[in-house]
Order: sequence, then C-alpha cells, then structure tokens
Amino acid sequence: MSAADAAVTGFSGASDARTSILGALRTQGCGRFRARPMTSWQTAIATCHQAAEGFVVVTLLQAKGSTPRDGGSKIVVTQTKTFDSIGGGGLEHLVITRARDLLAQGVPVQCVEHFPLAGKANQCCGGSVSALFETFPESKRSVVVFGAGHVGKAVVQVLSECDARIDWVDARAEQFPEVIPGNVQRLVLDQPEMLIETLRGDAIVLILTHDHALDYRLLRRLLDETELSSIGMIGSQTKSNRFRARLRRDGIPEEEDARWRCPVGLPEVGGKLPMEVAISIAAEVLSQSLPLDGGEMVGASWKSVQAVLGKP
Repeated sequence: MSAADAAVTGFSGASDARTSILGALRTQGCGRFRARPMTSWQTAIATCHQAAEGFVVVTLLQAKGSTPRDGGSKIVVTQTKTFDSIGGGGLEHLVITRARDLLAQGVPVQCVEHFPLAGKANQCCGGSVSALFETFPESKRSVVVFGAGHVGKAVVQVLSECDARIDWVDARAEQFPEVIPGNVQRLVLDQPEMLIETLRGDAIVLILTHDHALDYRLLRRLLDETELSSIGMIGSQTKSNRFRARLRRDGIPEEEDARWRCPVGLPEVGGKLPMEVAISIAAEVLSQSLPLDGGEMVGASWKSVQAVLGKP
C-alpha cells in the first residue's frame, strides 16, 4: 500500500475500507483521480458576457513581500461562482466577499483596495497586496418573447447580441433552434400564460405567437395581473382595433391601452420580411430606457492606480 493510500484508510490492514473509500473517491472524481482543469479568467469573462451574467474581475496590481500569487494574477467572481485564483486562503476569501458586495450594488464600479496579509487576511505570509476591482453588473433589460416562429426567432437573434436577458417562450419544443445564446432562456410551456405571474416588474414583453387566441389570452392576463408598461404585439391595425374592442367588452378600461401597442416596432423601419420586422421591433425595445436604481457610478482614478504601481 502506498503512503497516500495508507493516509486515506488510516492503517495498512484495512483493505476493505481502503477499497471502499478509494472507490468512492474515484466515482466522485475527487483528489488525484479525476482533477478538473480550472477555468481561466479569460474564458470566464467571455462566458459571463455571453450569458449577460454580472461579474467582477479582480486583478492583483502589486504584491509586496511573501504573497500567494504575484501581481497580475486575476480571479473572476459572480454571485454564485469563482473562476481562476489569486492564491486561495484568507486573501481570496476577503476578495470574493468584497467583489460580491460590489456586484450587489448593481452599478459599474472600479476601485483599488489594499490587503495586508497578516492583518485583514489573517495569513502568516507577511506580505501585502493591492487589488483592482472592476465590476460588470448583469443586464438590467429583461425581455420576454412569446412565440418561436419566424419573427420570434429573428427578434431573439438580434436582441441576443445586445445588452439584454431574454426569456423565450413557446409550447412547441421543435420550434426552437438547437443552439441557444447564453443570455437566452428557452421555456417550453404548454400554457405560456403561466409564466406571467413570475415576470419582473420592469420586463419588456413581446407577443409574437402564431395564434391570435393565445395572443389575446396573454394580453388580457398581462393587463389584469401585472403593472407592466411595455407590452408589444405583432399584428395589423385591424387586429389592434378588434382586440381593443374585445378588451372593453371584457371590462378592461380604456386607460389600460397605454400599456400595450400593436403593431409593435418603430414605424419608420419598414419591411415585411421576418428580419426586417425583427429589426423594427428590436429598435423599439432598445429605444426604451433601462431601469434606474439610483446608484452612482464609482471609478478608480488613474492616479490611484499609478500610486499603487509606483509609476510616474
């Protein structure tokens, strides 16, 4: 038995225990048996950007004395995950906690902070590091697209390249493409209107389905059950007029008409091809202001970075 195996079992004669424990480790991919490569910070940034997920890049600007990693090392932090490493231990724990505090503010932040390892980090290395925190919050634009037909596909294709998080809903699983962008969540629901009660209060809703009856059910429930102020529906002016008359008969007051529009899209962007219609709709979505949270943008000045680096 090797020394490593003996350390696992605790004594050399326990062959059954050794077999059981080492087998469990192999099955779980633990230790030296199935080590996973660490995701690099470069890959993590690309992944987070594609998924419109908020993240913080932390860079060690300067390392003095004995430190776990040298200056230039980076770690990427989200609210639930970390990628790469700046050396682990107390320093990394402090950095991750601080990064998540900054991320929770929901605004872009750049700041430099100093960490004496024997003090804040409670490490015996004896050195100190200065770290640059760069915060990239998640997108504040939430778009819900009902319908995965030709126009729905084109709209999602355009908006997925923009600053937006998209919920894409249809009852027909086969209508969705095999590859879905990282910032798009595909939802196959037999009753798409069931999603309405879960929508964010600032969501932008696009009704682009193939079924006029479903369009009306979605519209009525959105007006009945939410305070959403941006509801767009594909269709003609005739469809719009008929739906408004039906809403009046169903007891939805006329003032609610200010919350929805049909046909959706900027009228000055012409064309009837799916991509032309999609560009018109996407342009209207992007023209709407992002929700504000009242936070102020905080930035690290170049002088503060120069001071840490000790450069003129």
